[in-house]
Amino acid sequence: MIRRVGGYLAYREDAPNEASAHLQAYGYVTAPAVFTSEEIDELRSEIDAVYEQMPPDGRGPYTDAWPEFRYQMLNRSAACQRAIAHRGILDVIEPLLGEDCHVIANTAWRNPITNGEPHGGVGWHIDAGPHIPLSPEMTWPEDIPHPVFAIGTHIYLEDCDLVDGPTSVIPGSHLSGRTPPPKQLMDDDLEYNGQRETPMIAKAGDVGFFVSDIWHRRMPAQAGDRGRFFLQAHYGRRDIAQRLIIPEECHQLSPEAIARLETERDRTVAGLHPRLFYDG
Repeated sequence: MIRRVGGYLAYREDAPNEASAHLQAYGYVTAPAVFTSEEIDELRSEIDAVYEQMPPDGRGPYTDAWPEFRYQMLNRSAACQRAIAHRGILDVIEPLLGEDCHVIANTAWRNPITNGEPHGGVGWHIDAGPHIPLSPEMTWPEDIPHPVFAIGTHIYLEDCDLVDGPTSVIPGSHLSGRTPPPKQLMDDDLEYNGQRETPMIAKAGDVGFFVSDIWHRRMPAQAGDRGRFFLQAHYGRRDIAQRLIIPEECHQLSPEAIARLETERDRTVAGLHPRLFYDG
């Protein structure tokens, strides 16, 4: 646990709530009924309007557009902007990221119903990092709290049960310092340190939290699923850059500086990075 003291980060002895402690120890937690039914109705209405009025952003690495997603939602919806600042979320993440943490990505997800054709799920992955890479022979020491640099949250706009293909995590895998084994990315029996996958079942109004380093995936949807609908917000420490808007559209470079860029490394050292998870 950490806090800001005089502009610097300092260690804090206390865990202010059980959700923060569970998130730090196991890499995930679900907080029930954070949002009221009225707040969820407002979010659904405004997010549905964005889908209807705005085309897909076209950020997907494999296709020109991913119709299931809409990015930078806090810029497009007042309700989404209020939601990301909800104290029910901030009270859980601030003890791990600091009181000045900020949103680094804010994406709406509306996965379609499979109409009886089972969804194959996605492979095990992490969202960023590992922030502290370790070799397979290394184990994070139990007496040192593992630092957290980024946290993903799902604000559930409708119920998400096992049949719907929920997000699933491997508890404690955020401590591994490694990515999921490449040969087991679609393995239903993947485990870390004796722990196997735990589905994050949720009701509308719940919020799911997961450390960006944890091994996670969408489980395969089953016949009779209802699709998935949630607002995703990723939060990072103050010194992690926001990626609401892709670097080509939002940067701190002058036209003259851009004109001088020659190689790909010239671009990245100046701040024009290729799209990765949070911004693509």
